[in-house]
Amino acid sequence: MNEGNPDHRFRTLFISDVHLGAGGSQADQLLDFLKHHDAETIYLVGDIVDGWALKSSWHWPQSHNDFVQKMLRKARKGATIIYVPGNHDEFLRSYYGTHFGGIEVVESAIHEGADGRRYLVIHGDIFDLVIQNARWLAHLGDKAYDVAIRLNRFVNAFRRSFGFPYWSLSKWAKFKVKNAVNYIGAFERTLAGEARRYNADGVICGHIHHAAIRDEHDIRYMNCGDWVESCTALAEHEDGRFEIITWADTLRRSSPLVLTSARAA
Repeated sequence: MNEGNPDHRFRTLFISDVHLGAGGSQADQLLDFLKHHDAETIYLVGDIVDGWALKSSWHWPQSHNDFVQKMLRKARKGATIIYVPGNHDEFLRSYYGTHFGGIEVVESAIHEGADGRRYLVIHGDIFDLVIQNARWLAHLGDKAYDVAIRLNRFVNAFRRSFGFPYWSLSKWAKFKVKNAVNYIGAFERTLAGEARRYNADGVICGHIHHAAIRDEHDIRYMNCGDWVESCTALAEHEDGRFEIITWADTLRRSSPLVLTSARAA
């Protein structure tokens, strides 16, 4: 496929939690996704580069470099690229207001939708009590997550050999553990409250690797998901409709799965 002629063009794309530099990053899947999808504005909603992983050991395959080059190339060609750092790429928080090759680094942003509604764009880690108050526990959890991802590869290699679709061990665990479910719910409510503080109509975030579009008390909560397991992006159509697109495995590439579709109303 010609990179300049993708199948789907959107008004805006939101991508988070790519974790370049980590062994679990599926940058190759994201590159494949970007061959088929493009937008005039792309928000990189934090944890694009995994500084935590890179401090432990250097891992930077060609696909990770290719993604960086693709973003720089899009910026040179006139696309608006906005980078909102997260906790794993917090080293970029010293560069708010700076442009790198046309990519603007900001603490947060207000995105105005096609219908005039305003959305706070923020990674979300500053509302995670574990990140803020027990960083050692956050790093420990990050290591445990890496182990789960490695185990998941073996499980899914076996499933794929029998024609079964991708299955996420960590997502299964999240929804089996009551505290994890409560954590996700509390995170969503807190971010929705922050959107109200900005007099915004909704919030767009990442961080918890759980894609969602949800309306609560007149506030729209939208999470981009991640490119470690679920491989999801949030897309805004020209008419203001939002959807989450999954690009998780080769069995689905010919027919991308739309998890949630919602019109800003």
